[in-house]
Amino acid sequence: MKLKAAFIFLAPGANWQTDRQTVSTPGVDLTVVGAQNYADSVAAAQDLVSQGIAAIELCGGFGINGTAQIKAAVPATVAVGVVRFDGHPGLDNQSGDSLFG
Repeated sequence: MKLKAAFIFLAPGANWQTDRQTVSTPGVDLTVVGAQNYADSVAAAQDLVSQGIAAIELCGGFGINGTAQIKAAVPATVAVGVVRFDGHPGLDNQSGDSLFG
């Protein structure tokens, strides 16, 4: 069975409803979604799960708080992982936690 996965990244001005693309390979359909903050990321994650996404990876801009918000927003059956940066280069070398809570 093909895995349906997603990658959510944080980017200023991103619109989670329109800034998205899916890459299909024989084993994985990966949907990449841009979001401008944690609140939009939560909405995107919930939308992705409603479309059958079973695994979500978060960009390095997500801090501990942001990751916890996504995990709390989706069913426990959805795998949530995170790329790790102490300070993300796309967020002026800050963590999303210091920007978005």
